[in-house]
Parts: sequence; C-alpha cells; structure tokens
Amino acid sequence: MTLPALPEESFRRVLCVVAHPDDMEYGTSAAVARWTARGIDVGYLLLTRGEAGMPNPPEETARLRLAEQRAACAVVGVKHLTVLDHPDGVLVHGLDLRRDICREIRRFKPDVVLGSGYEIETPYGFEHADHRAAGLATLDAVRDAGNRWVFPEQIDDEDLEPHSARWYVVPQTAGPRATHGVEITGEPLRRGVASLEAHAAYLAALADHPAPADLIPKFTAMSGKAMGVEHAVLFRAHDLQAPPEFVTEEPQD
Repeated sequence: MTLPALPEESFRRVLCVVAHPDDMEYGTSAAVARWTARGIDVGYLLLTRGEAGMPNPPEETARLRLAEQRAACAVVGVKHLTVLDHPDGVLVHGLDLRRDICREIRRFKPDVVLGSGYEIETPYGFEHADHRAAGLATLDAVRDAGNRWVFPEQIDDEDLEPHSARWYVVPQTAGPRATHGVEITGEPLRRGVASLEAHAAYLAALADHPAPADLIPKFTAMSGKAMGVEHAVLFRAHDLQAPPEFVTEEPQD
C-alpha cells in the first residue's frame, strides 16, 4: 500500500519544535523547503542552543551553532527562528519546558505542529534523551495551548490567546508507523541537503560523519519507496480535530 501525501494544501502555518540546532536538517528540512516554496509560513522553535554538541567551550559552541542554524533556515525559506535557553544534553520534560513550548504555539498560532519522537529505541539505535524530552513536552504543549486554564498567565499577562492546532506530525524513517509522506524530489531535496551542509563546523567536529550529499538522498530514497516516488520525507500524522475512530467505524452486524 502506497502512503498518501500530507494534506499540505490546507496548511498555512507550521511550527517545528526540536531540541537542537541541526535536528531539522536530517531530511525534514527538505519538506520545509517544499512548504515555504508553496507559501506556507514555517517557524522553528529550538529548545536549546546546542552548546554541549562540540568540544569547544559551551558559549563559543552556542554562538557557532546558532549562526549555522540561521544559515540553514535561510536555505529553506524559514524566517521565524526562536531559540530557548534550556540546557543542552540534560533537557527535562516538565512544566517549564511545556510552558515555553505552549507560549510559542499560542504566539505563532500554527495549524500544524511538528514534533520529535519520544520512543527509546529507533531503527538507528537509542534515541537521544533530549529528543525524547522534547517530543513528549511538545505533545503535551499542543494540548496545553488550547486550554485557557493551563498556563493562564500567558493569557492574562502576556496578551496571548488559547490556540488549538489541527495537526500534530512527527517525522518517521521508512517503516510501519508512518502514515503520510511529502515528496521532495528535485529542488526541495537539493535545499534540504544544503541546509545540513550549512552546519559545516558542527559536522566537521563529528568523527566520520558522511557528506550530506551522500547521506540525505540515501534516507529520502528509502522513504520515497513508501510513496512510490523518487525521494520523500515520511511522517506519522495525527488529525487532532478528527472524531475518534470508534465513532466513525461502521456498526458490526
């Protein structure tokens, strides 16, 4: 069975929430390049500055990685970049993190929130603890943002309003959990590769990291098979406004 495309024709604003600089650039940014080219407003929310990701002193690393992230955003047409100051490497899922993500959802008012996975094991090994914390906190914050009695100070003191996103999507590698895909063959893939190449200093500090031009097309070609196209990015998508399946199922005789 071929996976369907995400209903991106209905997307207006997408907020991507990740733990670190470079997290969006391992394939997902190619889908972002397609969306921005179609006039969709995409914002990135980074929960840390990535200061623990290189052997340099943390403040130097943070400055370097954020400069590279801004360059990566420019490559794929992202004009809204918000960076929080939670500690890299020891990100904690809790009220503080949920509150900050909720604030950005209420501020940016996306109809789509893109989060990260919170499983412990992935097809490529154990998931990074920061990624798991970010994914779970984002999932919770999507619900928090629509409830005016959760973090009410943002409404009363910061002039924000409750906001309920329509879609929650999580990038997936090729596998049974993916429900939808985005074709990125051609220019979106080229821009996606270039966005990872923008993290040149960070990649140079990683031993034996493959060249982005070799790595990203390899992953996206595997994902493309699930959609019947040359290159794709896959997602597990949840329509948060759809009725539960048990409501829509046909009654059994």
